[in-house]
Amino acid sequence: MSTNIPEGFRPFNFNMGFIEQCGPLYGKWDGKILLLGFRVEMRHCNPGQVAHGGMMATFADMLLPMATRFQSGQDLGFIPTVQLNCDYLAPAKLGAWVEGRAEPVKITGKLVFAQGIATADGEPCLR
Repeated sequence: MSTNIPEGFRPFNFNMGFIEQCGPLYGKWDGKILLLGFRVEMRHCNPGQVAHGGMMATFADMLLPMATRFQSGQDLGFIPTVQLNCDYLAPAKLGAWVEGRAEPVKITGKLVFAQGIATADGEPCLR
């Protein structure tokens, strides 16, 4: 399995809790768009050797608020998830590079609404 990480991506270090166990996650910030990604390892997989739906939902749950925080340029504080909907479009196979991008749709005083899409080796896999 390839462990190489695409150029420009750097580790996002989460040194606590659940997210630390799911990583490593990598980010790439170009000043306008935050891309978040991970390489599918066996520990992320279900018995079919594709990324488990729970891993993909966790990835979305990290991508949406992180991209909103970076791309809005606002200090939003802690952004808890109130609702998360995922459409699984295709499997992310063992060894695939999963990469997501998201955009804030609306930011209110207390809520953030965002949407995003992830690809596995360039093919849409999660919305």
